[in-house]
This record gives sequence, C-alpha cells and structure tokens, in this order.
Amino acid sequence: MPKKNVREAALDILEAIEKHQSYSNLLLNQVIEKNHITGPDVRLLTELTYGTLQRKLTLDYYLKPFLQKKVENWVLNLLRLSLYQMLYLDKIPDRAILFEAVEIAKRRSHRGISGMVNGVLRAIQRKGVPSLDNIKDPVERLSIETSHPKWLVQRWTEQFGFDKTKKMCETNLIAPLQTARVNLTRSSREEVITLLENEGFIVQESPILSEAIQSLKGNLVHSDCYKKGLITIQDESSMIVANVMEIEPNQLILDCCAAPGGKTTHIAEKLNGTGKVIAHDLHEHKVKLIKENAERLGLHNIETIAMDSRKIGEHYPKNSFDRVLVDAPCSGLGVLRRKPDIKYVKSLQDIEALQTIQHSILAEAAEMVKSGGILTYSTCTVDKEENEGTVQYFLDRFPDFEAYSIKVPSTIEPFVQHYRLQIFPQDFGSDGFFIACFKKK
Repeated sequence: MPKKNVREAALDILEAIEKHQSYSNLLLNQVIEKNHITGPDVRLLTELTYGTLQRKLTLDYYLKPFLQKKVENWVLNLLRLSLYQMLYLDKIPDRAILFEAVEIAKRRSHRGISGMVNGVLRAIQRKGVPSLDNIKDPVERLSIETSHPKWLVQRWTEQFGFDKTKKMCETNLIAPLQTARVNLTRSSREEVITLLENEGFIVQESPILSEAIQSLKGNLVHSDCYKKGLITIQDESSMIVANVMEIEPNQLILDCCAAPGGKTTHIAEKLNGTGKVIAHDLHEHKVKLIKENAERLGLHNIETIAMDSRKIGEHYPKNSFDRVLVDAPCSGLGVLRRKPDIKYVKSLQDIEALQTIQHSILAEAAEMVKSGGILTYSTCTVDKEENEGTVQYFLDRFPDFEAYSIKVPSTIEPFVQHYRLQIFPQDFGSDGFFIACFKKK
C-alpha cells in the first residue's frame, strides 16, 4: 500500500467509523502506524479526525444549501473534512484545502465528482455558510451549534436544565488534556515530573488529585516513565474511584468489568503490595490488557479472569470480598471529548438495554460483599437513568445495603451529595463520571 497523506488518511478513518462503527481512537493509532505518520503530521491528523467528527452535524448544516442532490458517503466526508479546515483551522490557506480535496476526489473517482467538490467549496468561499440564528428552536439550535443529536440535547435539558446542558455540549467540543496517574509504589509525583521534563515533555501537577499529572505537550505513552511503569494514562475522574473505596492493607477486592485496568492497577497500588485484586472482564483479549498493564507497572497482587460479571455467583462463595467495584458498562456519554463518534450511534434504546445489564451485575456483586464491606458503583456517563436511576433501583431491592457517605479529597467535595458524586466535563475539564457507594449492614 502506498503511503497516504494526512488528509486522505483522515478521510479513511472517517469512512471506517461510519461503515464499521469502529472506535476513532483505535483507528487513529492504527492509521498512524500503518502510514508511518510522525511529528506535526500526527497532530494534524488527530485534529482533522476529531475536529471533523466533533462538528459533523454543524458541518452538515452548513453544507446542506450547497448540495443539490445526495452524494456518496466518502464524498460527503471529504466535504466535511475540507469545510472543517476552512472554518476552524486558520493556518491552512483555502487554496491548499481546495487543491487537496480536488486531488483526493480525482484519485478516488471520475472528473465529475472532483468538479462537484471544487464547485461546492468555492461556492461556500464566495457566499459563506448559513447562519445558525435561522434556527429558532433553542434545543435544535444547540444541537446543530454543538453537534449533539437533538434527542440527546432534549434529554439532558430535561434532566439538568438548558444552561447546564449548553455548558456541557460546548465543553464536549474542547480537546481534553492527557492526564496520567503516578505509580506511587515506584516513584513520587515530583520525581516523575522532573524525569518527564528531562525527556522534553511539558507537564504539570493536577490541581485535583495528588497522584495525577497533566501533559501540556507530548504524548506520555511514548515516555520512558510510561515504559518503565512509573505512570499510567488515566483520566482524573476515573482516578477518584479508588480514592473513595477506603482501601486498607491486606484486603481482598473484586473489580468487575475491569478492562483495560486503570482502576484495577490503582487499587493494587493503594494496597501497596498486600492483599489481592481479582479483576474480571468478559473477553480474553480485554483481560490481556489488564495483565499487560499490571506487568508494566510491576504490580503482583492482581489476578485476572475472563468472565461474565453477571455470573460471578457461580465462582465465589457469598460474602467473600472486603470491597467490590462495579465499573458498569454504560453509554459513555461522559467521554464525548475523547470519543466523539459515540454521540452519533447511541440511542435511548441503548441506554435502556445497558441499564438492565447494570442491574444484573449489581445484583451479583452485592452477594459477594462481606458484612461491613463497601460496594462501589461507577460509570463514565452523565445520564440520570443510568446513574441515579440504577442506584435507586439497587437501594430499593437490596435492603441489606445502605447508602455510604463518600470521602474524597477537598478538591472533589463540592461535587459530592452524600453517597453520590457526579462530575460533568465542564466541572474541571475531566471526563463526565458518576460514583456511588453502599455499605453492607
């Protein structure tokens, strides 16, 4: 295969996402490796891919008056990609964008298509895009303006109010900082920051958690600190989970739905070489990721098993674990900045189906908790039904559990309501996340 340039590589990714429902982050890494893309081209490819995905509904609104008939999907993606550059990337001149779009169209199809692409983009150059003020319904305008499906904006508006929904949708368009957790069993945050700066990375302490750092420049996965197991990539919201579990030495802890192992390894670090974490996930290839992370971080108190967490009662006696974590399968609506493709494929039916799975896993997990032990439920969504709805369902049906007040660092306290914690993307720039704790009587 000939090496593809950045824009054609971005087009391939956009097509694959729509055709195969593939994850953008995984595809991006594959394309970078396959085409040997390096340096500034990696940043441009990432910007083009995520930017076009993030703004898809907005771009379609702008393109609609200039398309006289339905076009093939790859042509529409090429137009979106080109228009994204014209509207949102100041450093790329329009002539370069148009030339590249026409050349890609020529390589992929006949002269008529390349002429149409040229004509559409030049017409937009001359006339400009239609105003969003033409959309009178505020929910629909916010949907198009921030490129979130209308049903989702309507649902969030009903759950949180319009102003909070608007802030969340706007924040979801902003690329997140990469954050990492320092492996405190091997190093300190101060030492890791010094080592990373010596490697040429620009990093800073997280203002939220004492074990977290934020990368302002450079992908920390490529650092020696990462390779040597001094850090692991994890969002700050996700790091809160192990912090609320009140982990003590020598405990036996069960982590359901554990892949790729961020929370598992954090729990193991907090055990500081004592006790054991047993980590489950449904698929063997996902369990392999947990093992790899544990080995890289030098953690030997982790046991992994490929298993459906809805059947854990078949494998362990009741009342076996001091702590149980259910980081449940969810809609992922809190991580739209990292995975913008999610917002276009999720539906209300998906949320309802996921809630059924959440109920089943919690029911099994509850049997595993010792008397006086703590059960923690977490998701990376902001949806009230998956979060507060599931929690209330659990409390109503398991009277041997009571809501247990969450203890967190002072920086997190404003977001806690007794036994529940809801983080929104706009709160401190992390993923949207929910945590609740219950204690067995």
